[in-house]
Amino acid sequence: MAKGRALAVLWLVAVALLLGHNGYLWLVKRIVPDTDIMALLPVQERDPILQSSFAHMVDAAQQRVIVLVGAAAWDDAKRAADAYAAVLAKHPDLFQAADAGANVQAEWLSLFHQHRLVLMSPAQQDQLRKEGTAFWTQQALAKLYAPFGGPKLGAWQDDPFGLFSGWVQERAQETPVRPRDGHLFVADDEKQYVLLPLTLKVPALSMTAQDRVLPILKQALDAAQAAAPQARVIQAGVILHAANAGAQASREMHTIGAGSVAGIVLLMWLAFRTLKPIALILLSIGVGVLGALSVCWLLFGQIHLMTLVFGASLVGVAQDYGIYFLCNRLSADASLDSRALLKKLLPGLALTLLAAVIGYMGLALTPFPGLRQMAVFSALGLVFAWLTVVFWFPQLIGPRSLRGGALVRGYGAALARWPLLRASAGTWLAVALFAAVAAFGIAKLGANDDIRLLQNPPKHLVDDQIKLGKLLDAPTPVQFFLVRGDSAETVLQREEALKLRLDRLVATGKLTGYQAISNWVPSLRTQQERRALADLKLLGPEGPLAAVAQQAGEDAGWVKATADALRAAGKPLGIDAFMKAPASEPWRHLWLGNEHGEFASIVALRGLSMAAVPQVRPLADGLAGVQWVDKVEEISSVLGRYRVNMGYVVLAAYCVVFVLLLPRYRGRAWRVIAPTALASVATLAILGYAGQNLQLFHVLALMLLLGVGVDYGIFMQEESVKSAERRDTTPWLAVGLAAANTLLAFGLLGLSNTPALQAFGLTMLLGTLLVWLAVPCFGLSTFNKEKTHADAIGIS
Repeated sequence: MAKGRALAVLWLVAVALLLGHNGYLWLVKRIVPDTDIMALLPVQERDPILQSSFAHMVDAAQQRVIVLVGAAAWDDAKRAADAYAAVLAKHPDLFQAADAGANVQAEWLSLFHQHRLVLMSPAQQDQLRKEGTAFWTQQALAKLYAPFGGPKLGAWQDDPFGLFSGWVQERAQETPVRPRDGHLFVADDEKQYVLLPLTLKVPALSMTAQDRVLPILKQALDAAQAAAPQARVIQAGVILHAANAGAQASREMHTIGAGSVAGIVLLMWLAFRTLKPIALILLSIGVGVLGALSVCWLLFGQIHLMTLVFGASLVGVAQDYGIYFLCNRLSADASLDSRALLKKLLPGLALTLLAAVIGYMGLALTPFPGLRQMAVFSALGLVFAWLTVVFWFPQLIGPRSLRGGALVRGYGAALARWPLLRASAGTWLAVALFAAVAAFGIAKLGANDDIRLLQNPPKHLVDDQIKLGKLLDAPTPVQFFLVRGDSAETVLQREEALKLRLDRLVATGKLTGYQAISNWVPSLRTQQERRALADLKLLGPEGPLAAVAQQAGEDAGWVKATADALRAAGKPLGIDAFMKAPASEPWRHLWLGNEHGEFASIVALRGLSMAAVPQVRPLADGLAGVQWVDKVEEISSVLGRYRVNMGYVVLAAYCVVFVLLLPRYRGRAWRVIAPTALASVATLAILGYAGQNLQLFHVLALMLLLGVGVDYGIFMQEESVKSAERRDTTPWLAVGLAAANTLLAFGLLGLSNTPALQAFGLTMLLGTLLVWLAVPCFGLSTFNKEKTHADAIGIS
């Protein structure tokens, strides 16, 4: 007795520390749950450069918000855009707007103008090889005398043959955006848009930042529509998706948590008609949540919001231990002390905890950091709730402190009418029929491992993203080519070899273009070839430059001075100089530089459709150092692989749990595990008949179902350890209360707008219901339905 009190006091100290730590986290440190969906994805540790390339692409987009303000009339679009920008200008600590002024183009061209002789398009380089003096003489004279000979980028003699101008025009084709009236302009068949590229100065994935930024964006949108009611505003950015996901997860967390707690309170009141059991169950759950939060924060350094959403369903499992103790206290003889009762129940309670933790730990075997955190959070919550029941409940619940209510009497009486499986012809016929129906249903199951099931953004965000992508012809950040080499020069040369293949798809319309660093900084080999070619074909004493001078009345001195100036502009452009220039800012994410002892870059594709992917993927074949990266396909394949692997893990877990049950239940161990196994098979069959596609989260739910369902089997078989008969309905009552609360928790999770959580919740809902219905059927066949221990709890 003294030992039990000492343990209770020690646990009180531990809980006080947990309470203090949680108070520090939420009130002093003011922690904010992580909303980054990427934190849930698997980490590719085998290839750090590949992982880094994806991070480059994601990070480049993460801090940007792209706004398009459009109207049928350009003046209306400008007026609305100016009103929008005026609101943001009041918050320079949050937003940095791009400068579209007249000086931007001059800064942009200043670096390239110094290297203009080696900057030409591949088509122009090909023309240099093929065309003779007459052709280039005509080209130069046309630029000199034609009033509309194309854009003028400095004096005529700086680029007499239009090679540099042609290169600049080609670079301009990488985006449909153009400067107009001091704004950035893009248009479609219906509207003319002002483009407002914004860079956030606060972390896009911070909930605190989202709470500051989103109201301002809403104010700006309202101001734009007030200035031009017919204007359309399109906003896109990671922060919008993150804020929506965070708000959705927060709503679901509160709905699942509040619904589960309300269900527990109602059921416990109907069962016991007193507040004390309700308070004790809520106490065990509360300690479980406090412990899970504290330890997870210490282990991971942060808590993901999806962990809290999933952890809200923990309420439906953590109450099982307290309910089992309370139901046994209700039916036990008044002369039996609660501490002595705990000693009798402890082996079964320990097995239920072990089975549930094994179920949750199955999630930790996946490569997903988010799922691992969910698994650890839930398993810790169960352990802390279990310890609370073991240390405190015997001290707080006396032999005469509980009394059964109407629910206990009515529900307990139902057990007498429940069918029992016997070794008869009818049983074997039912087994054969079940096997046939289940096999047919499971055969109808498809599979869907698409990573996009991890989130379900609202339609308006998806529509805006698609519209903006089409207008800006922006590349996707999750499908690209990764190019590697032992030096920057090798990488650039390999990029150029890849671009020759990509050009064929651009010519056939499969792609609209591509973005690559070598578009801006050709390889040193290419630059040297172009300089030599220009010197030979254009600047020689008998070449086109001399011919143009003769027709234009210029002397030999002018020819020499112009040729010398052009040759001076033929110095190679280096990657380091480009990366330091303002012109490189939109493209810096394409250059990884020296990563882990190897240089690497990204070639991003514009206008890539899903239908064209099979033609794009093989372009890397046979090119040294070139690799096709499709992050969606890669992660989806990981999901598929782990779906299969976790299926084997579930089977292995059944074997492990069965072995753990054998020492206590011996020949009855199969009765503990069979209801859960059959419920899992039946759940898969129902999903098949419903036309569902199997995904990893269905399998993970089956893993957890093993832990939850075996609890019910243990409850029902515990009395059989002590007697050859099932003497009373206490375990049945514990199963009913526990299952009802689990159904409520995971049923609410099944209403989640996140497809993955919805699949998890639906599987748990079906599986738990089926286990509940099946577990009484596996009682001992010697059970005498007329002989119950009903008098102990007033069941008639």
